[in-house]
Amino acid sequence: MTSGEQIKADPLQQLAAAVRDRRSQSDALDSVTGNPMPPIERWSPAFCGDLDMEIRADGTWWHEGTAIKRPELVKLFASILRRESDGHYYLITPVEKVRIRVALHPLIVIDAEPLQGSNPEILILTLNTGGQIPLDANHSLAVEPAAGGAAFVSLDRGLTALFSRPAWYRLVDRLDDNGILHSGEQSFPLV
Repeated sequence: MTSGEQIKADPLQQLAAAVRDRRSQSDALDSVTGNPMPPIERWSPAFCGDLDMEIRADGTWWHEGTAIKRPELVKLFASILRRESDGHYYLITPVEKVRIRVALHPLIVIDAEPLQGSNPEILILTLNTGGQIPLDANHSLAVEPAAGGAAFVSLDRGLTALFSRPAWYRLVDRLDDNGILHSGEQSFPLV
């Protein structure tokens, strides 16, 4: 079997190898799962159609009407998720590209805490998929009218994460008197 045939024959092994590919600790910190991300930007598979999978507004993942309860599966799917310029969300593997539905935002911020020892203080956002993202110039905040004015953060690969109610309240508690949130050298007006 040639290497080309092997890639076509076993895309899950190639995906697993890509996930195991070790990168620096900063790459893992800036990832939606807390692990190094597969290089989906280098993959160009053909579109294979729609998959009966959805991410509901509360951040839960569903396949064919059944909740996906295994956190490892959710993390795997989140690691290969991308929003493209057409506004749709896709799961990307080396040989397949399938479209899924997202009700509001694909990820949820479940916590917002300052990075210990940072000066100026940098907020680290913890996602429902286990990743931690610094609130910085690469990950900006905006307000989501469809969620009662709660904020969401922009992430890599066109993804976004809506703040859960507890994380949103922690964020609001950190606003200065002018309604501005500070993280590192960045300022985010939220009022």
